Amino acid sequence: MKPLILGTRGSDLALAQTRLVAARLLAADPGIEVEERIIRTTGDARLDVSLSSPGPLDKGLFTRELEDALLRGEIDAAVHSLKDLPADQPAGLVLGAILEREEPGDVLVSRILGGIDALPPRARVATSSLRRKCFLHWRRPDLDIVEIRGNVPTRIRKLVETPALTALVLADAGLRRLRAAGCPLALDGLFLTALDFMLPAPGQGAIALECRADDSGAAARLQAIHHTTTAACVAAERAILSGLGGGCHLPLGALARLETTGAFTLRAAWFGGDVPRMAGRNGAIADWPALARAVAEELAVEEGPR
Repeated sequence: MKPLILGTRGSDLALAQTRLVAARLLAADPGIEVEERIIRTTGDARLDVSLSSPGPLDKGLFTRELEDALLRGEIDAAVHSLKDLPADQPAGLVLGAILEREEPGDVLVSRILGGIDALPPRARVATSSLRRKCFLHWRRPDLDIVEIRGNVPTRIRKLVETPALTALVLADAGLRRLRAAGCPLALDGLFLTALDFMLPAPGQGAIALECRADDSGAAARLQAIHHTTTAACVAAERAILSGLGGGCHLPLGALARLETTGAFTLRAAWFGGDVPRMAGRNGAIADWPALARAVAEELAVEEGPR
């Protein structure tokens, strides 16, 4: 049987995630042979592009070249951070599997102990996400939010080497995966605090494997590591994003969970202004399409007088 070729970006996090996928595939089928192929995306090459200012390069910034390679048959599956994957896939491609989700939230990486409320007035905080900027300004309007680009180790190094920079915001899942992979991170002297008031991007913390719709062989191999609960949760979050007509950089936070009680909870916050519109629903996990549709419709309603 020919090897299964996984396409991936070349960042430390992308490679850690791809090797996690390979390990899961090997655990499910010890006879499988897996290869990785690094593909440079527009988002990797164009560090001048702001991720918080949607424009012509916004859609598929970190995914388009991987999808092109998939459609040309150069790879069998593309490994994505699901939050980077646009809601509308190219014709001929499908999601073959979604791995069990890592912690989906965001963390503040700071020089100062005590989290967001301990930062001094007008502290400079770095993030490339419009969603994170909106949440930060909502909680602390006085903060000076600045743009930052680069992979996770690079962003941490910029914080360490830039005295005027007080903190930055990163996805907890990425930090956990890099640490598990043994990637050196310059975190000595820095403090990590969960940002519980900030809902994550739809799909954040989940790894998605995209394959060709007509490649039943690859799809069957990928299904061995598919996590159905995670898939339902992120599908609900992405359905809200799609219902609002937005791309990956819409200032939307959404989080779906299957609680230990068996209840399915879905919460979302959308920044159409300085204050978020919030909506949520509870129900059965099988009803996620209707719940997501109801949340999207509630968020899309024009705000009335306060």
